[in-house]
Amino acid sequence: MKRNKSFFLFVILIIIILACNLPAQNQAKSTEIPAAINPNPSLAPVSIGITHSSQPANITDIGPIAYDVDDKGTASEHRAPYGDVYEYNRLERPFTQSDMSYLPDVDILHFYITSDSTWYYVTIELIGSNPAGGLQADYGVELDLDLDGHGDTLIWAKPPYTAQWSTDRVTAYSDTNNDVGGPSPTKSDAPYSGNGYDTQIFDSGNGQDPDLAWVRIAPSSPTTIQFAFKQSVAGTSFMWGVWADDGYRDVTKFSYNDFFTEAEAGSPQKDNSFYPVKQLFAVDSTCRMAFGFKPTGYEPLICPPIVQPAPTKKPNQPDQPPPPGGCPPHPPCAYSWIEATCQCIVIIK
Repeated sequence: MKRNKSFFLFVILIIIILACNLPAQNQAKSTEIPAAINPNPSLAPVSIGITHSSQPANITDIGPIAYDVDDKGTASEHRAPYGDVYEYNRLERPFTQSDMSYLPDVDILHFYITSDSTWYYVTIELIGSNPAGGLQADYGVELDLDLDGHGDTLIWAKPPYTAQWSTDRVTAYSDTNNDVGGPSPTKSDAPYSGNGYDTQIFDSGNGQDPDLAWVRIAPSSPTTIQFAFKQSVAGTSFMWGVWADDGYRDVTKFSYNDFFTEAEAGSPQKDNSFYPVKQLFAVDSTCRMAFGFKPTGYEPLICPPIVQPAPTKKPNQPDQPPPPGGCPPHPPCAYSWIEATCQCIVIIK
């Protein structure tokens, strides 16, 4: 009898131990976003079990079009024609590190913004698909909310993408110590030891607002990426630019030109002594556009005004002399400054 009683007690003890180690079936899913993040996982999570209360519309209005440099014409020469302005973090390098092979899905052609009562919509047109098919790069929208040249908020998306609006693999970050861009946002501060975008505020539907940011491939174009994000993220006026990144992909190292010297980063332009691209490759960034206010033209990293080509001069028409006393003070020109007409020329494709 004593043996039977001891065996019975042993069995009960084993059952209790196993029950304590079983996973809870009704444990609530945490949506807390850690303050310190590792923003460079191989693949961001998918929003399984997330309930959305609103989602973006199927937009038709595209807004004013901004232009970026097109590298397709010089791709066979393994170079960018122009546009890589390292001091301004204007990176025009949609090429692989090893052999300067061209990546059409990293080459931004146009970008534009529009809005409705709830959302801002940003569209990024790429030159083409990745050689392996589809869009393989990460894409992002960077916001400067206080117009000081330092990025404040970054909305970022990872492949694969679909033609339906989705929060899957969409993240958003903020910079709590204002070190994005380094001490000076209009020049390289390398070597620099800031922490870039240090706080994750949204991750695939997880966060205070599960509807904060979305991404999709434009239904009418397989090489166009569209973002939608709540207006609460940006307010009513801001500067904004876009990114395509199939290389470093690390938002804690923004701005990239502060973490690599130009010699370390290399250059995509053959007339540059640092050619070819080295540590900083397969990335394209743009100048910044103004939204919600009339810019002075002196805002840091602002896109120069779009200038139409001058009309053809009529026969026997004298050349126009430069203005008396030269041109007035003007913002830095990242393209071609024409002293005779005091214009920063942007090539329109």
